[in-house]
Amino acid sequence: MSAPLRVDLGDRSYDIHIGTGLIDRASLFDRHVRGRTAAIVTNETVAPLFAPRLESTLAAAGARVLRIVLPDGEAHKTWTTLDRVFEQLLLAQADRRTVLVALGGGVVGDITGFAAATYQRGIAHVQVPTTLLAQVDSSVGGKTAINHPLGKNMIGAFHQPLMVVADMDTLATLAPREYAAGLAEVAKYGAIHDIEFLSWIEKNADALLAREPAALEKAVRRSCEIKALIVARDERESGARALLNFGHTFGHAIESAAGYGTILHGEAVAIGMALAARFSARQGRIPEADAHRLASLLARLGLPVAPPRFPPGVWLEYMGRDKKNEAGRITLILLDALGTGAVVKDAPLPEIEAFLAAG
Repeated sequence: MSAPLRVDLGDRSYDIHIGTGLIDRASLFDRHVRGRTAAIVTNETVAPLFAPRLESTLAAAGARVLRIVLPDGEAHKTWTTLDRVFEQLLLAQADRRTVLVALGGGVVGDITGFAAATYQRGIAHVQVPTTLLAQVDSSVGGKTAINHPLGKNMIGAFHQPLMVVADMDTLATLAPREYAAGLAEVAKYGAIHDIEFLSWIEKNADALLAREPAALEKAVRRSCEIKALIVARDERESGARALLNFGHTFGHAIESAAGYGTILHGEAVAIGMALAARFSARQGRIPEADAHRLASLLARLGLPVAPPRFPPGVWLEYMGRDKKNEAGRITLILLDALGTGAVVKDAPLPEIEAFLAAG
């Protein structure tokens, strides 16, 4: 295991541990769970794969261990599922010293973080992400939420974890489609912040698709480095952190309009990034060749780049509810160059509508 990365947030700072076999290392968890109740929140898919091992590790670290198993999938990122966590905590008489341990992908991580932010007005939690997307993105930064039928991630809170434990071994269990969805977020970091990283992804696309350990660990580490840097500058997304939403304004609209779970989050983000790059070119911000370059890379990584055929009104309805918007004006994350993102407030609505209508 290499040295941990630090998310520097003053008294809310924490480490991201990246390596293999980390789920079995009681010493990683000891100081956070010893003498406390540790409630593992997981789902029906992940539980049989990793929950027994993590339970043994937490018990060895001195915790009283509970297991809360949720249904799997984006369609279950709801109030009903969140309440299931609260119910199990209350039945177990969990107190304010209880630590929730999110074991799963982005849905489990978001629900667990939101439960921790609100149970008894706030308790601690640890993120143990088991998907590539969660390891490079959703487990880091403290954004927690559930979905609403009218918009994705619209109900939630900022609540930083005690630590993130990204065990690379868990990625071997991912289906190809789930794995590719995580590569979308990896490519995003290169597109908005680091052209050299984007070029590295292009050169190592085959190695990443083959899940070669060295390439995969570098992709996870560099992605987390970039996210930690941006989060440290802007914890609550009042400025620079909005860059991390490149592709997400279009992407969240796709997920909401198509029905949660129909299109994976990473797939929707890939389509959204291709659209945002094309719109950046249409606005004269980047050459069309650069928009094509990004879309070609996403396609090489096994991701969709062609948008669903929604009427412009449907797109604008969901985009109009995006959390980055202000005073009813749409905010888009566009590119000033490959490797440099830009937050564009009050994006021109007629031009967005014409762009979407053109397909």
